[in-house]
Amino acid sequence: MSSSGRADEKEWEGNNGEELEQIEIELLLEGVHRFYGYDFRNYALPSLRRRIWHHAHAEGVQTISALLEKVLHDRACFERLIYNLSIPITEMFRDPQLFLTFRQKVVPMLRTYPYIRIWHAGCSTGEEVYSMAILLHEEGLYEKSRIYATDMNARSLQQAKEGVFDIKRMKQYTKNYLEAGGTRSFSEYYTAKYNSVIFQPFLKKNMVFAEHNLATDGSFNEFNVIFCRNVMIYFNDELRDHVHGLFHESLSHFGILVLGSKESIHFTSYSDSYETLDRAEKIYRKIK
Repeated sequence: MSSSGRADEKEWEGNNGEELEQIEIELLLEGVHRFYGYDFRNYALPSLRRRIWHHAHAEGVQTISALLEKVLHDRACFERLIYNLSIPITEMFRDPQLFLTFRQKVVPMLRTYPYIRIWHAGCSTGEEVYSMAILLHEEGLYEKSRIYATDMNARSLQQAKEGVFDIKRMKQYTKNYLEAGGTRSFSEYYTAKYNSVIFQPFLKKNMVFAEHNLATDGSFNEFNVIFCRNVMIYFNDELRDHVHGLFHESLSHFGILVLGSKESIHFTSYSDSYETLDRAEKIYRKIK
């Protein structure tokens, strides 16, 4: 075979390999959706592809088709897949400047409310939720607040409910807390035991944890504040717009939407429904 013929064959194999991979991914996501009810079909493909292959290798299979077969016939394999696809990455007072801005610009508004409902959508293992409880406690608002923490990942939610975290992370968490405007010693909020810490029970008093899938589930309450950070960056435009519709429906008039610096309300169908409270941290107030 000539060198040009071999090059053409490699190009054909490359193009068809990409097409086959695309088909396999679509079949995997469709199977997960139809059999288990979890919908990843509108997640952004590049990051999803990487995580699927990472999980396939962890499960000891060589193709995505083989992964699909295992997922459909092995519930434990499916649960491991969901845990990996839902990206449980977070920390206490992550991006401290956002929490400091929240104290300065949003807390004064919340003081005027008789009762405060806050939704942390995609709460992962709960670090952000405990951060908010501490902030509200220090601002004298926790007693009249209810924090709803939701995630699609049952394993992450269970850890969030327990409030037990690795003691090795406390140094970073303490640094974040102080930069976020913390007013006390961070160690007051937890008890160390062996290699872990458990946060004080009073912080969980006004928390509600529940499974909720942003892709498939609807609104379940009216909220004064919605936090959703580092979640929609993994969605495509269609799913992102769908979730913004859910948030718009769930926010009270003049409710606050907190997206963080990596996301924005702009270029969605709901951009005209909000005014910007902080451009850098992407904090918005619903006006219509």
